[in-house]
Amino acid sequence: MHRTVLLFRHGKSDWNASYGRDHDRPLNTRGKRASRAMGNWLANTGPLPELILCSTAIRARSTCDIAREAGAWIASVQYERELYHAGPEVLLHYLQEVSDSIQTVMLVGHQPTWSMTATLLSGHPIDRFPTASMARVDLSVDSWAHTMSGTGKLVWHQLPKRLPDHYYSD
Repeated sequence: MHRTVLLFRHGKSDWNASYGRDHDRPLNTRGKRASRAMGNWLANTGPLPELILCSTAIRARSTCDIAREAGAWIASVQYERELYHAGPEVLLHYLQEVSDSIQTVMLVGHQPTWSMTATLLSGHPIDRFPTASMARVDLSVDSWAHTMSGTGKLVWHQLPKRLPDHYYSD
């Protein structure tokens, strides 16, 4: 048996928008389009997440909400403030706490933690993890509690710019 982790980086944010703190920076138009496209793509490719752990940052929440709606994902979402500035060890801790009744978990958040975590889990170096990209790592563990460095294999790393145009149609 294996467990699947989907790492989804937030879409492109709007640096020109008026916002107070970095935490509150919204997505720009391109970020919204890419989030929709990735939601559609994952709905066609799978596996879909059963649980989503999402940073509370506005751009991460919006990415998650837009992708879920576009792909009609039915996963439950937990918004976790700690994922906003988390390092890979925090993500590992969250994964280790997931119920074993769940096969596929998605983490929605930020760089550089997402590429570092994919690399840590799989041993496959990921140098770039552009906005709205997603990676799938399959873990060779019977229980989420056994998730640790090197227990996974990178299955794919999808970038929105690699998607065919039909995923961008509304």
